Amino acid sequence: MPGGAIFRAATADEPAAVKIDNFTFSPSPLRIKPGTEVTWTNHDDIPHSIVLPRLNARSKAIDTDRSLVYRFDKAGTFDYICGLHPHMKGKVVVGS
Repeated sequence: MPGGAIFRAATADEPAAVKIDNFTFSPSPLRIKPGTEVTWTNHDDIPHSIVLPRLNARSKAIDTDRSLVYRFDKAGTFDYICGLHPHMKGKVVVGS
């Protein structure tokens, strides 16, 4: 993946979660502390992906009822979109 950014498959009980449903990301913005892993879970009937432009990170497609995780190590505001449906937008705010 460009920029060394790594998405991984989710495990049970991930603490910070974003639900993908009805072509929206919820919650948005999601407010977390540095070092937190965020899990995106797709509840739509079609695949979605996560693109974090500021971090040069792009996930693979997330199928229905599947999840991916990304760890946010640095503080800042990170806008993201669905790479398959760019009108879908979300935000993660990382602060102390």
